[in-house]
Amino acid sequence: MASTVLVVTALEDVTADWVIAALNEREVPVLRVDPADIGPALTFGFRIGEGTPAWGGRLRTASREVELGEVAAVYYRRPAPYAARFEHLPQQQREFAATEARHGLGGVLNSLHSALYVNHPAAVTRADFKPAQLQRFAELGLTIPPTLVTNDPEAARKFAAAHARVIYKTFRGLPPSEEGHTGAIWAQRVDADTFDDSLMVTAHLFQAEIPKTGDVRITVVGRRIFAQQITAPHGALDWRRGDWDELIHAPIAVPAPIETALHSYLASFGLLFGCFDFALNGDGDAPEHWTAIECNPNGQWGWLPDSPTITTAFADILSRKEAVGHDDARRP
Repeated sequence: MASTVLVVTALEDVTADWVIAALNEREVPVLRVDPADIGPALTFGFRIGEGTPAWGGRLRTASREVELGEVAAVYYRRPAPYAARFEHLPQQQREFAATEARHGLGGVLNSLHSALYVNHPAAVTRADFKPAQLQRFAELGLTIPPTLVTNDPEAARKFAAAHARVIYKTFRGLPPSEEGHTGAIWAQRVDADTFDDSLMVTAHLFQAEIPKTGDVRITVVGRRIFAQQITAPHGALDWRRGDWDELIHAPIAVPAPIETALHSYLASFGLLFGCFDFALNGDGDAPEHWTAIECNPNGQWGWLPDSPTITTAFADILSRKEAVGHDDARRP
């Protein structure tokens, strides 16, 4: 019976380290691999056909190897880009080699018969678009902020005029600079007087600002839900912007209708795991209202106070100790 867990991620990934350690404690066989290592440190030979309807063959790293039929689950975390392996090549050769590796090695690793994916990269890609997230939230009956996606300055002005405060958010964040430096563009309030023809260059995401009393990060792993209310010092608009060591966390109960909606959300995208962000708002003694902001289908959770129990939840699913509730994650 297949029992090996394939962990697909880059070398430096503390979150994956924790899950691997938990699996090792259970004596579950694990093979950690970064597809970008393709070359002498990562070799393979995969076969299909002649009465074999599923891919077979062996995948070898510098220290371990596995027969594809032995892979029961795939923990797809954050592998390095394939192009990183071929940076020394001229552009045309680099792009060719990276594409061939992604479609060949990646194509097989993403098509393992009967393996459980947490999460499958194709499902992550589908669920990674904010417009799709907001639409699905609305379809499930969750409250979302009034939102405009546009490159039309006049449409942006009209939207701003209809709401007391408007914020701007990026769809994907800031890519690394040519020197490799990373950065971020946080959610920020915008003034309609600054809208001009430069908006036409690309798409922009504007939302009506929610008058928050707090934020909630909900981590869903299989059927288990972990929720933390987050309070940022000085009432910051975006809690990610400041010193994370100053954030105040407190467990919070998730209303049953929202729990049901979150499980339906993940199932609709073929996901077993997701990190959801909600804004809380309410007046006085009235129950706080939950507004769905977004879901990261491959989010970070290692910084949360309940990360040890989240680690256990991942190990339970990957070792097949816990039922997942739906079959979508088994379909590449």
